[in-house]
Parts: sequence; C-alpha cells; structure tokens
Amino acid sequence: MLEQINKIITTVQGAVWELPLIVLIMFTGLLLTVRLGLLQVRHLGKAFRFMIKNEEEGHGEVTSFGALCTALSATIGTGNIAGVATALAAGGPGALFWMIVAAFLGMATKYAEGLLAIKYRTVDKDGHILGGPFYYIENGMGKNWRWLAKIFAFFGACVGLFGIGTFTQVNSIASAVTNFFDPETANAISLFGRTYSWSTVITCIILTLCVGLVVIGGIKRIAKVSEFVVPFMAILYVVLGLIIIFTNLPAVPGAVVTIVKSAFTGGAVAGGAIGFTVQQAMQQGVARGIFSNESGLGSAPIAAAAAVTKEPARQGLVSMTGTFIDTIVICTMTGISVVIAGSWMNPDLEGVEITMDAFQKALPFPNEVASFSLMICLVFFAFTTILGWNYYGERCVEYLFNRNKSVVTTYRWLYIAAVFIGPYMTVAAVWNIADVFNALMAFPNLVALLALNGVVVRESKDYFTRLASKAKN
Repeated sequence: MLEQINKIITTVQGAVWELPLIVLIMFTGLLLTVRLGLLQVRHLGKAFRFMIKNEEEGHGEVTSFGALCTALSATIGTGNIAGVATALAAGGPGALFWMIVAAFLGMATKYAEGLLAIKYRTVDKDGHILGGPFYYIENGMGKNWRWLAKIFAFFGACVGLFGIGTFTQVNSIASAVTNFFDPETANAISLFGRTYSWSTVITCIILTLCVGLVVIGGIKRIAKVSEFVVPFMAILYVVLGLIIIFTNLPAVPGAVVTIVKSAFTGGAVAGGAIGFTVQQAMQQGVARGIFSNESGLGSAPIAAAAAVTKEPARQGLVSMTGTFIDTIVICTMTGISVVIAGSWMNPDLEGVEITMDAFQKALPFPNEVASFSLMICLVFFAFTTILGWNYYGERCVEYLFNRNKSVVTTYRWLYIAAVFIGPYMTVAAVWNIADVFNALMAFPNLVALLALNGVVVRESKDYFTRLASKAKN
C-alpha cells in the first residue's frame, strides 16, 4: 500500500515539475532581471546596507531585519543541506549550476515579491498587518482575481502543513540526530509497524515541545528567536564550508569544472552505470533551488509585509538579499563540498546522509566532530524553518477564513501534530510531497508577478530617482 502511494506521489511530482513550470519560473526571473536593469547586481551593496539598517518611519510589526530573518528562518533549512545533496544525487553535479542560475534570476523575483508585499498590504482596525501574495493578487490584479488568491492561500497552508514546514524539516533533524547518536539503531522501539531508534523518538518529542512554545507567541516571538538564531547558524555553516574549501583547495577547480560541464552535457557515474541528462540536472537544480530560497514561491512576501517601512522598493532590496545568502552562498558551499568528496555518487546514501559523508571526508576533523558540527547546523536550520512556515501557514489560513481565530488555532495545533509525526515518514515520500505543494503554490504567485511587473518597474524607477536626487542634495 505504501509503495503504491509513493509511486502516485512520485508520478504527480514529476508531472508538476516538468518543463512548463521550470520555464515559467526562469522566464519570470529573466523578465524582471531585464526590466529592472540587472538590479540584483547594481544594487546588491545597497541591499546589504539596508538589511542591517532598519527604517525608523513607517508602519509594521517587526523591523526590516526581523522580517528578513523570519523569511530566512523559513528558507535556510534542510534544502541547504539535504536538498542540495538530493539534487546532486538525482541530477548530477550540474544541478548545482542550474540552482545558482535560478537563484540569480530569483533575486529579481524576490525583490518584486518584497516590493509588492509592502505596496499592497493592508492594516485592519486592530493595527494588524495583512500582506502577502493573496493581497497583491486581490488588490493589485483586482477583486475578480480573488479566486487565484484563494488558491494560493490554500496551497500555501498545505506547503506549511505537509511540505517545507514540517515533514521535510523534522525528518532531516531526526535522521541527523539518529545517525550521530545511534547509527546502528542499537536502542530501538517498534512503532507503526516499523523499528525506530529511541534517538528518533526523543528528538521528536523535544522538537515538538520547542516548536509549540515558540509558535504560540506569534510573529513577534518567531522574529525575536529568528534574529538571534539565523545569523548564528548561517555564520557557523559558512565557516565550516570555508574550512572545507581552503583545506581542499587543489580539488576546487576540478569540482567547479565538473559542475559546469555536467550542467550542459549531462554525465555519468561510476563509468556509465548511471547517467544524468541536462534536463535532469536543470529540473533537480531549479526544483531544489526553489525549495531552498523560495523565490517565486510567494512565501517571503508574507513576512516582508510585516516590516516597519514606508518604501516598498527598499523592502524589496532587503528581501532580495535572502536569496543571495541562502543559495548563492550557503547552497553553493554544500554543493562544492559534496562534489569534492564525491559523496553524491554513493547509491547507498540519501538526503542528509550524503552531506554528512561529505563533511566527514572533507573536514580536517575527526568524523565525530564533523558529524556533530553538521548535525548542530541542520537542527538549527530546520528548527527555524519550522517556525517561519508556521507563520506563513497561519497567514494563509487567516486569509482563507477571514481571520477566524478558532480556525487559525486549529491549524496551529495541526501544525504541531505534523511536527510530531514527521520523523516517521519515508525520505523519498517527504521530498516528493514537498515538491508537489511547492509547485502548486508557485503557479498563482508567478501569474501575479507577471501581471504586476509593470507596477514593480514603475515603483522602482520612482524610488531610485528619489534616492539619487536625495544623494545629490
């Protein structure tokens, strides 16, 4: 029965992530990149300055940095560690190249999402900020498109509950902890007809309690936790990645050549035993890239809408930095590490096990230290992603049910329950379910971005003209 369900899920995943969606994602990013005049290159420095310098004027619930950290808490997760490894195992080293290309174009997409989130957000009578794709679809495209906003909100709630938010994150945390503390499953217990390590069960209970304590506090508590945890975990992981690169410096040029060559020619593993096509590399790279940085998915603007700011374009720039940090920095370090170590070629490894193997081989530390370091990074990455996506999911449910508090509370408890059962799902099923909901959520948001790209261009020209004029004076 489970095998049949997995086959159905795999078939659906393959269908939604076929060429049309990949083309739509890449075309949207390319169109915005061209129309905005390579904004992600010309204004990247400004974006990073705005990232750490909060705006004092304007309405909002959290600082711009807090909103970015909330968004990063949702994006920097298992996609950066397990997702990249999964992409390389399924599509070859070329998948990393296409992941970076998609992220570069995705920076323009993320900018547009952040800008539209602020421009079309609303404030209710209680001072509660309401924003995100459902509002820029309804308020920007018009009331006749409200059905599209509802579709986005429905799939957004599903992504949080069944996709990025819970199952993939908890599953990866449990796998990493168990692989470190009880790799042979010496201390086992039988649950749901299968055998699990006590490490998995204990991790599940502790994680569920921690998530419950934070998410009950809402956006302000999530933002406060994220502002502390996200910079710490990102810096730790980048330091580990730099150690791998500098201690294996002679192997880096060869790894880069392999990545680029595989992106355009495909390739084979183990002398031709397993082949990879260019389409596989592109499909896996774009799919896992979107899973990781969420550009075009429509999630980040939900957090961006809560930022204290009066300038839509300014928040767009701040939002854009999230994609750069997430994929072009962190995912690239994971990918290069995996290629240098050759761990992506081992058919006996999957998900986080691939990255774990790479860190053990490439870090100049004992295996136990390397494994523990990666486990700590993964636990923090995944934990903050769970928090961020709870916020996204609740905002989607709010929109769907007109802010019905009992429905939102029910969703919150269902979310906590999903965290609890996450470790008992199979790895393949978990990632395929996440991919399906990601794609279904992305479609309505991409339609909105294409429809409103003229608004993005006009707002941007006006803002940068005023900024240049102010600088002259």
